[in-house]
Amino acid sequence: MNELLLINASGQDQPGITRAITNVLALCGARVLDIGQAVIHDTLALGILVELRIAASVRAQLLDQIQQATQPLGIQVRFQTITAESYEHWAEQQGKTRHIVTLLARQIDAAMIAELTAVTSRHGLNIDSINRLSGRVPLADLDAGEEQKSSACVEFSVRGMPADLMALRADFMELSARLNIDVAFQRDTVYRRNRRLVCFDMDSTLIEAEVIDELAKAAGVGHLVSEITEAAMRGELDFKQSFAQRMALLKGLDESVLAGIAEQLRFTEGAEKLISSLKKLGYKTAILSGGFNYFGRYIQNKLGIDYVYANELDIVDGKVTGEVKGIVVDGQRKAELLAMLAKQEGIALEQVIAVGDGANDLPMLSVAGLGVAFRAKPLVKASAEHAISNLGLDAILYLLGFRERDKLL
Repeated sequence: MNELLLINASGQDQPGITRAITNVLALCGARVLDIGQAVIHDTLALGILVELRIAASVRAQLLDQIQQATQPLGIQVRFQTITAESYEHWAEQQGKTRHIVTLLARQIDAAMIAELTAVTSRHGLNIDSINRLSGRVPLADLDAGEEQKSSACVEFSVRGMPADLMALRADFMELSARLNIDVAFQRDTVYRRNRRLVCFDMDSTLIEAEVIDELAKAAGVGHLVSEITEAAMRGELDFKQSFAQRMALLKGLDESVLAGIAEQLRFTEGAEKLISSLKKLGYKTAILSGGFNYFGRYIQNKLGIDYVYANELDIVDGKVTGEVKGIVVDGQRKAELLAMLAKQEGIALEQVIAVGDGANDLPMLSVAGLGVAFRAKPLVKASAEHAISNLGLDAILYLLGFRERDKLL
């Protein structure tokens, strides 16, 4: 007779467990229909679904042989017959829409997972697998996470399509704000695993400062420019209009101050680690900034970034004129440059990642395959599909599915 048999093995993980079970199954020509395992703290959970074509009188002997093979290893084995109807229902799930839900925090506790999985369940999403992407944490470090800038990440593979995607994202956003976590929800496609280009905003994204504000401080008009900058970042002012207002206030600034400001720039948490990892993985990187080329090229040389597109300060007789040369890099221009670079690299827009914090970054975040609002203003965070507010820039690697143990990090 034909029987679908599910074999569940559990116990202390060690070499030889899978071999012991499959050696016995091989004797009767069993066909493996599904197999999977997980190891948590050296404890194994192994499942094998097989089709058996053996007589009923032989079945008991086979199960006994499996028990005898695994007993010396300290492994407990359970057997369950699967009905044809149950198997067909399982097989029909192949090709169904899948998503990846990524939970990011300094440290993860049970309440975070309980509330996140309550949201996925409420929206009809079934969890197929759960994986920890972050590294193992020594006991001594568990209570020092914030000071040591630790990071924790758990990835959930879920099946199904939410009836109301906007409502799901709103629930995740509410959860993020209340629990100080970040939650990303991505369609699990081939493009997710094959991103090739990452485009960054510069000010308050790759670096902690808004350079135009630093220039304004040197010109003695810091408070005036900062107010305009904040309004523009919140989306309350048109970028080109606000940019012209701020540039006019810089008129007469001595060119000599640029080098000093550049040398004092501090990279955002995780920026150097992220760029280094992306380079090792063969990604191309770009700065698309409403800031200035002088500082973009400085950062390019420091981090090894491939492309820089920003505004060119107009300087005459060693003084800033209050204007820029060429096309102003605003939000729309950023989106155009991103599309141009994708075409130049011969890749689809779905293979591009865009990262930014301001309202003028929203156009490029919306056209990229993965748009990430990084430590963004509320309007930007609410408008972007993905947001990272609690970890450093290197958390983007988790969104790509990379594990801490990969050693590229």
